[in-house]
Amino acid sequence: MKPLVAIVGRPNVGKSMLFNKLCGQRLSIVEDTPGVTRDRLYAQCDWRNRTFDIVDTGGIEPGTENQILAFMREQAEIAIQTADVIIFVCNVKTGMTAADQDVANMLLRAHKPVVLAVNKADQVGVENPDVYEFYNLGLGDPIAVSAVHGHGTGDLLDACFAYFPPEDEEEEEEDDTIKVAIIGKPNVGKSSLVNRILGEERVIVSNMAGTTRDAVDSYFENDKGKYVFIDTAGMRKKARVDDRIEKFSVLRGTMAIERADVCLIMIDAQEGVTEQDTKVAGLAHEAGKACIIVLNKWDAVEKDGKTMDKMREDIRRDLSFMTYAPILFISALTGQRVDRLFELINYVNNQATTRISTGMLNNVLADATARVQPPTDKGRRLKIYYMTQVGIRPPHFVCFCNDARLFHFSYRRYLENQIRATFGLEGTPVRLTVRQKGEKE
Repeated sequence: MKPLVAIVGRPNVGKSMLFNKLCGQRLSIVEDTPGVTRDRLYAQCDWRNRTFDIVDTGGIEPGTENQILAFMREQAEIAIQTADVIIFVCNVKTGMTAADQDVANMLLRAHKPVVLAVNKADQVGVENPDVYEFYNLGLGDPIAVSAVHGHGTGDLLDACFAYFPPEDEEEEEEDDTIKVAIIGKPNVGKSSLVNRILGEERVIVSNMAGTTRDAVDSYFENDKGKYVFIDTAGMRKKARVDDRIEKFSVLRGTMAIERADVCLIMIDAQEGVTEQDTKVAGLAHEAGKACIIVLNKWDAVEKDGKTMDKMREDIRRDLSFMTYAPILFISALTGQRVDRLFELINYVNNQATTRISTGMLNNVLADATARVQPPTDKGRRLKIYYMTQVGIRPPHFVCFCNDARLFHFSYRRYLENQIRATFGLEGTPVRLTVRQKGEKE
């Protein structure tokens, strides 16, 4: 196991900014508002030839009654319990507060190594005397850092490094983890599904739309394989998004689609497919990702013998550009059919990485062109010389022909359907590029 470093502190001291600086990526949303980070966010760091994990947590409000803030505190407590080292972040500009003292007492009770980072010491070369006040917390020497500029982060990592357990000789394994992004509009049950799969309260769940803000990665392993589930923020219509934090959340969701192998498009079974669902599904389709359409809250739908078939027809009609995606009816609340997800994820991931030999493709092409003649225009007939596969995720095919203008989109769709009929390719989009003879690659 890699060492785990947790970043904790009260709200608005710069934990997320420090997290982004240490891992070298803008993973956590940074905004000058307390309580932006809610869930635990993990990333990988390297220091002195040692790889370790780092976790960002929400601000700890020790004596809060607010439900979301209480959930945030629970998430931070889980991070503290599982961490090898804790970085406790304070703010030099506000000085030591009663809330800092409360969090320090909580950390002392945890009996874990704590490194005290005093953030926002942004001046270069000048020792800020206000840093010394933090000796009163009883947590050892404070280290002055600037999360904005990166000053002092080397000293901070050195202090953490001293507490790391001795390194085991680990064999490097090839990474066969499937990244699964769970996307959809707000309140369809994305976070509930992650918690159901993991069997723990990994992400905060509330009836309030917009509870999840960052894209939260959760590693999970079972006998079916290794997975990273990426819980994303709900995506609303652009016109309705006026909040800066929500704009960042949607951007993180879109980035999560880009780095995923498989997308689970979650739809509320009680509402059916809405216009916003088609837009979210369109993002995954355009990105060329393997997709599964997941209808959640199926337990809350009144059913007779034909309900499921009718729902399937409606989905196929409303998401007509995605007829390749399998449909699964689940309930994240009761766990109904959730275990079926893993087989489907493995299946569509394998389909998206399918490679077909040029010989087999051209047999299908010869058969298809013999059945339906290529189109003609003003006496010129389209001639297709050959077809080859040039990429996977999604499977990408190139057709070489005499004149690309004669290649009508309906004939392109016919060829795609013939390839699917022969080779399956269920759950993944297919890209078909047309090249004219003599055209430069």
